[in-house]
Amino acid sequence: MSFQALQTRETDTGYTNSLVERELSELGEGGVLVRVQWSSLNYKDALSATGNKGVTRKFPHTPGIDAVGVVEEASDGPFSVGDAVICTGYDLGMNTDGGYAEYIRVPAEWLVPLPDGLAPRDAMLLGTAGLTAALSVESLLDTGVNPDQGPVLVTGATGGVGSVCVAILAKLGFEVVAVSGKTDVSEWLAALGAARIIDREAFLESAVKPMAKEQWAGAVDCVGGEMLAAALKGLKYGGSATCCGLAGSPKLEMTVFPFILRGVNLLGVDSVELPCEIKQQMWQLLADEWMPRELALLEAAETDLAGVTDWIDRILAGGVRGRVVVKLP
Repeated sequence: MSFQALQTRETDTGYTNSLVERELSELGEGGVLVRVQWSSLNYKDALSATGNKGVTRKFPHTPGIDAVGVVEEASDGPFSVGDAVICTGYDLGMNTDGGYAEYIRVPAEWLVPLPDGLAPRDAMLLGTAGLTAALSVESLLDTGVNPDQGPVLVTGATGGVGSVCVAILAKLGFEVVAVSGKTDVSEWLAALGAARIIDREAFLESAVKPMAKEQWAGAVDCVGGEMLAAALKGLKYGGSATCCGLAGSPKLEMTVFPFILRGVNLLGVDSVELPCEIKQQMWQLLADEWMPRELALLEAAETDLAGVTDWIDRILAGGVRGRVVVKLP
């Protein structure tokens, strides 16, 4: 049986992406065969599709770190044919062929049930970005950050993780301050729940010294580099900042003063190797009390497999606001 997939190939001049016909036998045997209904576009997908060896080592390869669909075959584990499942993280879309295909075959341990009441398309509108956002918010709550302590900062607020964070935090009653380098997003961020929007350059200029004015009870950084440093410098005493991205830079260059003089916390967030039971808990929260009020506002676009390549270029250039969902045939 053949199926359609987007495949990244390495050539003498770089990397190309094209639609191909593959055979189910190429996916191997065992585990769980899932017929994919929807996927989504993440920054990591764009890195994989453009040959970043830190993400994907061997080509040809099918990107797509997110997938939702229906079990077609299950040789082991708790799932049965017809079950609706979500797959995010682990090795999917990295060195295991991913969600930009009509079928994936993965270990049962990588799958979580699609929560009752959550539509498959909405699951991918959230996707890895939504899961990472939920984990970031949970990390802040676990350290005692609450709305009474003051505003919470979100950097990279127009990206997938940042925009979902704005929506979740606002729903939980936080005063959300969003940082963005885009000039035409104020109304959109306000509709998601941001109480205030700060220009990226102005924010960075306010934190050039080793320590900045104490302003934030907590922060969610989705960018890394100087943005993360600026967020840490402006935390209130005992405040916490989460770190989940490196689109700005993987480096963190700052002094230890905020840590030893204000007792602030830097919390790493990983949604890839997270135990499946925790993923399931987070997905249940996203499907229920943490579901963004205006979920449709998170959508940048819907595309099919043929249109993914254009969106890959745009997300690498920082030209995507919110989330792109991918509809499978």
